[in-house]
Amino acid sequence: MSLPPFQTLVDAHWRDVARLAHALAGPNLGDDVAQQAWTQALAAYPRLTSARNLRGWLLTITHRCAMDAHRAARRTVAHEDPASLTAAPTVDGPVAHDDGLWARVAALPDRQREAVVLKYVADLDHRGIATALDTTPAMSRRLVSDALATLRLDREELR
Repeated sequence: MSLPPFQTLVDAHWRDVARLAHALAGPNLGDDVAQQAWTQALAAYPRLTSARNLRGWLLTITHRCAMDAHRAARRTVAHEDPASLTAAPTVDGPVAHDDGLWARVAALPDRQREAVVLKYVADLDHRGIATALDTTPAMSRRLVSDALATLRLDREELR
């Protein structure tokens, strides 16, 4: 089995890693999380036994780095406004016009928020979400479904 050069992997997936890191960790920690993910991926790359689904592998590493960053932030004294840690990521396109959407996503329970971000920001299927969250595809479907139902209810209450 031959893996492509690591730089080829970076060139192909750096945007995906950066978007997911910013969506999960917020604008203040997103760059650090992405850098940590790339560092861990580079260290583990020579030990890979399969070149299948390298994007999913990278996004799983990114998700785990974001969760590590959240855990570390809870253990340290915050020197900045805690609300800024959950600020919505910068998004281009039609979703960018719904400022309230990202605030409602940030208010979701952790696992639901992570599942929605993996589904709609990282564009993973339910198998990829399940791998990243260390659960089953059925549970990832349920997490996304419950999150969307909550977001719909919140939206109706705003009207």
